[in-house]
Amino acid sequence: MSKKITDAQTAAFEAGIKLGALYHQFTGSPISLRTAESLEKAIAESISVQPFVENITVKIDRDMVKSRLNDAFGYCELEGRMLTVKLIVVHGDTRLYASMEYESELDYPLMKIENVESSSE
Repeated sequence: MSKKITDAQTAAFEAGIKLGALYHQFTGSPISLRTAESLEKAIAESISVQPFVENITVKIDRDMVKSRLNDAFGYCELEGRMLTVKLIVVHGDTRLYASMEYESELDYPLMKIENVESSSE
């Protein structure tokens, strides 16, 4: 028996794909305090061109970057724990808000759905 996939299910799938791609594409990138802003912008612009993305904001924790800088070279690698991402995906009549943020108690950059709005409900 085949069931129709809902707009909310598609939006959730798309949000997960985008956050997962962002994480795996950009972690490990070289970063310094001087380049953090341009890397935030590059990440956001890269994801924003993908289908169904209405808005994305990317913030890199400068304190974490500073604490991990290599003394000899002045840069470190971007880690998932440094990222705070807010994403809005729209599919059909559904607007889905998703995020990725470091959860210190889990010691993990957790991705989650924050809210789902639908004009048909």
